Amino acid sequence: MIVRKLVLSLGLIVGMGSWAQAQRAIWAAKVVEVSSQKAEGKEAFSPEKVLGEPNAQPLGQINNDAWIPKKEGPNEFIEVRYGKSIIAKQVTVVENFNPGSITKIELVDTRGTKHQVYENKSPGPIPELFRSLSITFPAGTYRTIGVVVSMNTKAVEGVNQIDAIGIADVAETMVKKEFKGESEGVSFDSAMVNLGQNVNSKYVDTHPVISPDGKTLFFARQESPQNVGGGNDVQDVWYSTLANAAKKTWNQAKNIGGPINTPGPNGLASVSSDGNTAVLINVYNPDGSLDPKGASISRRTKSGWGMPVKIEIEDFYNDDDENVDYFLGTSGKVLLMAVQRKDGKGEQDIYVSFLKADGRTWTRPKNLGGTVNTKKAEFAPFLAADGKTLYFASEGLGGYGKSDIYSSKRLDDSWTNWSKPRNLGPNINSPDFDGYFTLSAAGEDAYLVSSRNGIGGSRDIFRINLTPQFKPEVVTLVRGRVLDAATKKPVAATIKYENLLTGEEIGVAETSPVDGSYTIVLPSGAHYGYRAEAENYLAESDNLDVTDRRNYSEVTHDLFLVPFAVGSTIKLNNIFFAQSKYYLRENSYPELLRLVRILRDYPTVEIKLEGHTDNQGDPALNLKLSLDRVNEVKKYLVSKGISGHRITTEGFGDKKPIASNEQEDTRKLNRRVEFRITKK
Repeated sequence: MIVRKLVLSLGLIVGMGSWAQAQRAIWAAKVVEVSSQKAEGKEAFSPEKVLGEPNAQPLGQINNDAWIPKKEGPNEFIEVRYGKSIIAKQVTVVENFNPGSITKIELVDTRGTKHQVYENKSPGPIPELFRSLSITFPAGTYRTIGVVVSMNTKAVEGVNQIDAIGIADVAETMVKKEFKGESEGVSFDSAMVNLGQNVNSKYVDTHPVISPDGKTLFFARQESPQNVGGGNDVQDVWYSTLANAAKKTWNQAKNIGGPINTPGPNGLASVSSDGNTAVLINVYNPDGSLDPKGASISRRTKSGWGMPVKIEIEDFYNDDDENVDYFLGTSGKVLLMAVQRKDGKGEQDIYVSFLKADGRTWTRPKNLGGTVNTKKAEFAPFLAADGKTLYFASEGLGGYGKSDIYSSKRLDDSWTNWSKPRNLGPNINSPDFDGYFTLSAAGEDAYLVSSRNGIGGSRDIFRINLTPQFKPEVVTLVRGRVLDAATKKPVAATIKYENLLTGEEIGVAETSPVDGSYTIVLPSGAHYGYRAEAENYLAESDNLDVTDRRNYSEVTHDLFLVPFAVGSTIKLNNIFFAQSKYYLRENSYPELLRLVRILRDYPTVEIKLEGHTDNQGDPALNLKLSLDRVNEVKKYLVSKGISGHRITTEGFGDKKPIASNEQEDTRKLNRRVEFRITKK
């Protein structure tokens, strides 16, 4: 057991947005195992109620948002996982009723090994009605991805509740003794700046959508003579490209043209991270007419934007055809919408749908819940590139005018658990209309629509700089091209990326049909694997560890596809071993499971696994290590049902380098496992 210091802190949790720059704390995202539960699923008192930040405010009240075990005695426990790993220095367990039953707390590292950081051999009632049990300790040599909390509920009479379980990479307390409430508004680095006449006109310019790389601004212009249908055309989609990044100036706006723009009301709701997919309001019918009962997707082609196709959403309807908004998350797997439905809170509510496994259709809309939605209209949803920070307009939360812009943070994967919405303050919100907030992936500049000081007295698009305290969580933008490994020519492909620790697929993107380029956005705090997929090719995956990245960054990296043919050799870049050891790390499993699927889908294929090392150390030991590693990979494949007769192995040690061994940046490329197709 490692040395620890026990800190008891009472009071309300401080929202993560207010201190995220000073420390990083994360709350449980998944329940792995539980000894018992009072209720099934996500009902009252179920284990899932420990996920996310503490729910009970003030703490100490019995409520339906905390796990209650069945009181089976001395061996109750709950094990949780986090969406990212950190080098922990603190763990906090919020007991919001009848505290004192916790007997042991263990951290779970990325290999599944448990490390005990707290033990109480004499559990029992304590004077407090509620408690935040915070254990601080020196940083270990491992990364924490889970926590196990053990309890003796028999020792504390009455109902025992656990509200939340968090970890942090600093020793400062996660729970403050006092709560001073929300500030009246948010500080910004500057006042709002009108984007000027290259973007704005004397007509109404509204609904800005900034591309994740910040270089293209789409928006809607109403009743302009230059619209496709002339001055009587209700609304067309326009766009402008960034002219000067340093001066933040824009080129003259252009009408995006057909087939997106028609004589009817056209609007672009969002654009994907790769810039190749646009979500449009209305359904485009074959005869050229528009149906307000839905939305469409248009994809880029070599010659421009393709014909919009209806988005198929299970059980979709909107009782108010006049008012609707959509937003496609940068992951390409989350679709937000502002619609009016019978299961809503009142007027327009914000809902979410998820992309189904078929990659074409979307799940039934799910209401974001009463923290975000009110009896009046909530609309214009925008989900930042971190996938957590939601900006939206509301007429029901009060504020400075008819509609104000708010922000809220998603606390878990239920999509119904959100932090209390924060008004963006008087710098943004006015007594008039303010809405349609959008951010690039960098999170530096926000764009929005306001009626104040518009050109010709109309609504215009403005820019405002955000202070660090109000930016979304940090992300990394990755761009590059997908190329044929043999010919180096561009290949049309789908990009998929995943969390290597959890194996969860995070997002999908498409390459440009023009040059094979791609763009994806990776939220910080995790180790990601990403790959390109195309018919008749095998992917060479790559990975990027942004676990500790604290600032926005951009990475350029090409991805290669290998023709699926006898003799082709594919590097398994996302297989990881302990230094100078042969056993597999947990984050190797997603890559290996893909190889398992290939061998299952093609039962006649046979492969040869080949292991390589750098030239550091004894050549004989390197040769043995390279063979031991590929044999360990074969052992894993066989454990998943693949016949060992289909797999041969060979270790080459340091005999076949593909890069210089002089420096570590290139030397690491020589430490690799490859497989070669020997029979198809």
